[in-house]
Amino acid sequence: MNIAVITGASSGMGREFVFALDKEERFDEIWVIARRGQRLEELKTKCRAPIRPLVLDLLKRESLETYGALLEQERPHIAVLVNAAGFGLFGTFTEMDRDEQLDIIDLNSRALTGMCHLSIPYMSAGSRIYNMGSMSSWQPVPYINVYGASKAYVLSFSRALGVEVKDRGIRVMAVCPGWIKTEFFDHAVHDDTIRYYNRFYMPEQVVAKALRDMKKGKATSVLGLPERLQVQLVKHLPTSFIMKTWCKQQGK
Repeated sequence: MNIAVITGASSGMGREFVFALDKEERFDEIWVIARRGQRLEELKTKCRAPIRPLVLDLLKRESLETYGALLEQERPHIAVLVNAAGFGLFGTFTEMDRDEQLDIIDLNSRALTGMCHLSIPYMSAGSRIYNMGSMSSWQPVPYINVYGASKAYVLSFSRALGVEVKDRGIRVMAVCPGWIKTEFFDHAVHDDTIRYYNRFYMPEQVVAKALRDMKKGKATSVLGLPERLQVQLVKHLPTSFIMKTWCKQQGK
């Protein structure tokens, strides 16, 4: 059984990956993972491939165990893994809820790592992993502190993992977009701590670029010329200057 596995599939980037992959490739099943079962069920009528909803909360380690047990039972071939589950919070570190900030790390970094570790044994040459990073993967970001750090982990982890599995013909990509119009902001924004948004992209634009970049063998995917220029700049400018500029943009 040839499958794709997509986390965070109930909305945003995960949902768009479901549609894009279903349109581009043929799968025996697409396994879609999220907490909102009804949203996953809706995908059954919108995709060519059979959809298998897995209602799991990846913040809970037992959900990873459930996924692992299902893999052991079904023994599928995983052609594509998309780790799109994640969230962030905008605000001052010391003023935000501690448990919520720990949850950011657990979902964005720990769960992603667990999904990769469980899935790779069921992959072979030609299999692909898309890990959702962010423009904040490339630099420290005050007032999006923990989220940015969690996405820096995704970038570093994905690059290193890609080297380790290269000889097996498995490709790994960190998808690192700028601002995207998704439900992410419904959870992340509680006040006007972050005021400046230079430009927004749509999820389908980010996914289309990621699919093209994967075919080109790239290890990272960054949509937009201004964003790619920014990535190059932050590699050469002092970190203190980058953070100072960001804070000034946000009126800090």
